[in-house]
Amino acid sequence: MRDPISFDMKHAIITGGAGLIGTGICRALLDAGWRVASFDMKDTDEDLQAAGVRHIFCDVGDEASVAGAFAELGWENLDLLVNNAGVAGPVNGPIQDLSLEDWRRVTDSHLTAAFLMTRSAVPLMGEGTNIINMGSTRAFMSEPQTEAYAASKGGLVALTHALAVSLGPKIRVNAIAPGWISGDAERRTEDHAQHPVGRVGHPQDVAEAVLYLTGAGFMTGQVLMLDGGMTRKMIYAE
Repeated sequence: MRDPISFDMKHAIITGGAGLIGTGICRALLDAGWRVASFDMKDTDEDLQAAGVRHIFCDVGDEASVAGAFAELGWENLDLLVNNAGVAGPVNGPIQDLSLEDWRRVTDSHLTAAFLMTRSAVPLMGEGTNIINMGSTRAFMSEPQTEAYAASKGGLVALTHALAVSLGPKIRVNAIAPGWISGDAERRTEDHAQHPVGRVGHPQDVAEAVLYLTGAGFMTGQVLMLDGGMTRKMIYAE
């Protein structure tokens, strides 16, 4: 059964809508009056579903699953796609021990997923619509043994400016590069102190950036660094 379409509401799909950042984005958009769908393999928050977020089971790195999810959703127009899904692991172990299967599991969940979702979304998107890719500060800096994740996020940054050029001016495409985002309010003092703003980031910080980008009509092909200034802080061993 096709979902009834209300043309006075804006429509958004959030991938990875069941995760920490995805839940925050879904909640903020819902509160702002959007009709929201969460594409995820995990169940979206029950309170959000009760409030109107549509949960669609989808393996966003799988071509058939993405096609089936769009068919199940049944929307005929789309104003915003947030490519937020992706797994972080494996993050430990030397590159010579990283299997091709694990490499593909990570890169497919981020980069291939963004390609598949964008390819299906674009035919539904009209003038003034937006695609936002969830990058990371890991596209620009790394800890040891995070090659698959860093490569995935770096690829998303490049995909962002490529899509912005190809899809503009009808569709604007930007990325957000979050730094340390935590749902735990009881972080250590030293965790907060690493950030010039004095605290670790919250999911709401990312959600507010998404809302900003939907209205930033002169911004496309850009990466919004959202890290509390952490990547600008010089660090010396003591």
